Amino acid sequence: MLRALEIRDMLIIDRLELDLQPGLNVLTGETGAGKSILLDSLGFVLGWRGRAELVRAGAERGEVVAEFDLPSGHPAHVILEEAGLPGGDTLMLRRVNTQDGRKTAWVNDRRCSGEVLRQLSDHLVELHGQHDDRGLLDPKGHRALLDQFADVGDLKADVRAKWQAAQKAQKTLVQAQTALAEMKSEEEFLRHAVAELDQLDPQPGEDADLDARRRLMQVAERVREDVTKAFHALGSDGAEGAMGDASRWLEGAVAEVGEPLEEPLAALARAMGELGEAVNGVERCLDQLSFDPHELEQIEERLFAIRALARKHGVTADELGAFANDMRAKMEALDAGEGNIAALEAAAKAARDAFDKAAEKLSVARKTAAKSLDAAVMAELAPLKMERAVFTTEISADTAGPEGIDAVSFQVATNPGAPSGPLAKIASGGELSRFLLALKVCLSGDDSQITMIFDEIDRGVGGATADAVGRRLSSLAKGGQILVVTHSPQVAALGAHHWRVEKRVEGDVTLSTVVPLGEQERVDEIARMVSGDVVTDPAREAAKALLAGVA
Repeated sequence: MLRALEIRDMLIIDRLELDLQPGLNVLTGETGAGKSILLDSLGFVLGWRGRAELVRAGAERGEVVAEFDLPSGHPAHVILEEAGLPGGDTLMLRRVNTQDGRKTAWVNDRRCSGEVLRQLSDHLVELHGQHDDRGLLDPKGHRALLDQFADVGDLKADVRAKWQAAQKAQKTLVQAQTALAEMKSEEEFLRHAVAELDQLDPQPGEDADLDARRRLMQVAERVREDVTKAFHALGSDGAEGAMGDASRWLEGAVAEVGEPLEEPLAALARAMGELGEAVNGVERCLDQLSFDPHELEQIEERLFAIRALARKHGVTADELGAFANDMRAKMEALDAGEGNIAALEAAAKAARDAFDKAAEKLSVARKTAAKSLDAAVMAELAPLKMERAVFTTEISADTAGPEGIDAVSFQVATNPGAPSGPLAKIASGGELSRFLLALKVCLSGDDSQITMIFDEIDRGVGGATADAVGRRLSSLAKGGQILVVTHSPQVAALGAHHWRVEKRVEGDVTLSTVVPLGEQERVDEIARMVSGDVVTDPAREAAKALLAGVA
C-alpha cells in the first residue's frame, strides 16, 4: 500500500508531500492543474518508462520518494532478497533525475537499477486507464488473468512439471541419438582398436617390468664373466672353502689353547654366515643372467608394441588397460544403442503424452472458466450502461509450452452484431474505461497488497453511469487502496479521502500543488465539478446531496 509520495522539482511541481490512506483516494482538479504529473512522477520512481524531460525548469535535478507498507508475505520481499537489498515492513523508493538525463535510484537507501524498480512495481502498483499498456490492455497477460480467475494453480503446476519432464526426456533422447551417430561414424576404428588391444592385452606396470628385464639382459653378457669369477672366488673352491678349513683347524686347537681362540672362532662363524648370504645372492644373480637368447628379442618386441600402441592412442603405457576398457564400453554401447534409443523414444513419447493430457485438462478448465468470466463481465457492464456490449474470452491454440497449449485474448464488441476485436482497439475512451472497470471487478480477487490507480476511468460518462463507476471503485477499494484521478462529481463524492490538485502562479513561474480537502472544502470542490467555474448555491446543494447519498 502506498503511504506517502514526495515530489521535488518535477515539471511544474516544486515540492509536494502527499500522505495517502487505505480505501478510495480521489484526486480532482481543473484540466491542466497537474494531475497527470503526479502519475508521471509516481511512474518515474517505480522505474516505468515515460516522458524524458521531467526536471522542473531552473532546477538542477528532480527527485521522487515513495513509501510503501510491506506486510509479511508480500512478493516484493522475494525481489528484495534476490537483489541483495534490505527489507522490512516499510519499502522506501527514491529516484533522482538530473538535467542531463542521468537517473539514479535507491531502495531502502541502497543503490539499485531501474530494472529492480520495475520488478518491484509489478507487485506494488497497477495502473488502469485508456493509455494503460501494462495491465488489462496487454494481451500478453490475459492468460494469467484468466488462470487467476479460474483458480487453476494446481493444474498449471502439474502442466509445468510434465512439460519439464517431457523436455528432459526429449533432451536425453537427442543426446543419445547424437552419441550413437558419433559412435557409428567411428565404428570401424572402435572395432579395430578393441581387437588390437584385446590381442595385446597390456597389463598395468608391464611396461616398467619389461623395460627392467630388457636392460638386465642387455648387460648380462658383459657382467656375467665377472660375476662367475666372483662366485668361484667366494664359493667352496675359494673363500668359503678356505674359511671352512680354518674353522676346522681352530676348533681342533681350541681344546688345547682354550679361551684365546673362542672369540676368533665366533667371529669366523659370523663371517662364514655373511659369506654364505653373499654366495647365495651372487648365485641368484647368475641365474637371472642366464636367459634364452630369443627371450630378449621377445621382450623387446612386446615392449615396443605396447609403447607404439600407447603413442597411437595418445595415452601412457600404464593407461592402455583403462583405455581398452573405455573402448570396450563404447563398443557395448554401440551394440546396445538401437535398443537404448528405442527405450528412450518410448520414454519421451510417454512424457509428451502425459504433458498433452495435463495440458488438455488445463485447457478444458480455462474454457469453462472463460464462460463464467464472460458472464460475470457482462453482468457488470449492464449497470455501467453498456448492456448491449459483448465481452468474450477467446481461447485459441498456442505453441505448447510450460503454460500449456492455449493463447487467451479478451475480445469486445460495443454493440450486438458489430465485429469484435481486441479490447484495446475496439472500445472508445469512455467505453474502454468501463470495460476495464468491469473486468477488474471480476478479476480483482485478493488485491489488498497492491495499490490500484485509475486514470480518468470515468471519462465520457456521467449521471447514473458515473455513479455506478464510483460505487464499483469504492467496492474494489474495500480492504485495499485505490487512487482515482477523476472529473466526475459522482465518483469524487464516493471517495473516502479527497485531494484537489491546483495551480498557482508565483512571479512568472507556474507551480502545481495538492491540497487535502476537509468536509466543507469537499462540498465546494464537488460543487465546482458540478457547475464549472462559478460555484452556485444549487451546485453546493447538489454536492451535499451527492455526499449524503454516499452516507
